[in-house]
Amino acid sequence: MAGSITFDLFHTLLHGADDERDRVVARMGELVGVEPAALVQAYHDTWRDRLVRWDAARTVRILSRRLGGSPSPAQVEQAVALRLELAGRVLAAVSPTTLNVLDTLRSQGWRLGLVSNATSETAQAWPGSALARRFDVAVFSCDLGVAKPDREIYLAATQGLGAPAEQCVYIGDGADGELAGAAALGMTVFRTTEHNDTDPCWPGPINASLSEVFPLLQAASVT
Repeated sequence: MAGSITFDLFHTLLHGADDERDRVVARMGELVGVEPAALVQAYHDTWRDRLVRWDAARTVRILSRRLGGSPSPAQVEQAVALRLELAGRVLAAVSPTTLNVLDTLRSQGWRLGLVSNATSETAQAWPGSALARRFDVAVFSCDLGVAKPDREIYLAATQGLGAPAEQCVYIGDGADGELAGAAALGMTVFRTTEHNDTDPCWPGPINASLSEVFPLLQAASVT
């Protein structure tokens, strides 16, 4: 009988599109009347706040004011719409191969969970994505108020899957110390390098593409 697998999202199931995010944020700077490059840098500098505390509108207001701007509600709304559109576009870019792997895992009886350090616009766009219907539970840092590698975010997913952490597999690229965080809870950890070689020092099993997960699961005998 199959067990439970919890996935990271960005750079694991799909590309993170970091360069495109910077271009969109620069355009947002133009919309709200602040220096575009300064707003991009401000987004980078406040990544933790955006993951666990601020929604998209609050982010635009706070950062614009820090940079000397005073955007109107309509300007904030326009800027937020750009971010939400980007989130939907990034989620829609998931490859058919990845969707097929997830479908095969589900057909084999695996329950699938998602644990993502993500901002509010990703969580808002998630329900309309092709990925969403492949998962039994999805936990986003922006909703929970904590981010990986905090143990609480992993446990929220494993509890939603109805399995103890030590009976779950975790698959991620390794950003934000996520692999060590999962391993500390007793999860079986696989690192993926398909989209980014984020944590090359990780000593555990590696899959260069998501389709390589099947022999890893068989070898690990996780149920």
